[in-house]
Amino acid sequence: MQQHPAPERAFTMRFTSTPRGARLARRLVSHRLNDWGYPYATTVNETLTLITAELTANAVRHGHVPGRDFHVHLTLTEGTFRIEVTDTRAEKQPPAASPSATDSLSESGRGLLLVAALAYDWGVSPRKAAPGKTVWAELHTRTKGHPLTHRVAPEPTDVDLLLATSSLLRDDLGSRPGGASHGDRRP
Repeated sequence: MQQHPAPERAFTMRFTSTPRGARLARRLVSHRLNDWGYPYATTVNETLTLITAELTANAVRHGHVPGRDFHVHLTLTEGTFRIEVTDTRAEKQPPAASPSATDSLSESGRGLLLVAALAYDWGVSPRKAAPGKTVWAELHTRTKGHPLTHRVAPEPTDVDLLLATSSLLRDDLGSRPGGASHGDRRP
């Protein structure tokens, strides 16, 4: 039996299966990465935050079971980040192969394409000891003096292009009534 090394860092939390829960998960992962020495504006932080946004949005949209939460588990082990999002809906599985291109006019269906493009590897596994599934993605970071020969976080130009296609990394303030900001503070 293969033994896996213990993670150097780990973050686990349960979130409500709502858009607000998905947004909070994404933000907390970004904050945790910043605390671990990967500042907000770094490629690693932005890439993992985008992957988290896509996986948690899918958990809310496709894995929602009323009254059940989803879980996020982020680990760093030997230069590899692994993000896992677990929901309680086993019958709705993402495609086993790489996601295919969607209709260019479709407003959805690109989330796993982004995950596949950004992550070194990703996949789906059954949830342990309960119904559901875990969708995971891995991202390798560069180590000092030892460049990795496999895929690592993309250069900022690649991330900028991908971030331009997704509005998930910031609140859509224009969609709130009266343009109110978070907390509904008014001057």
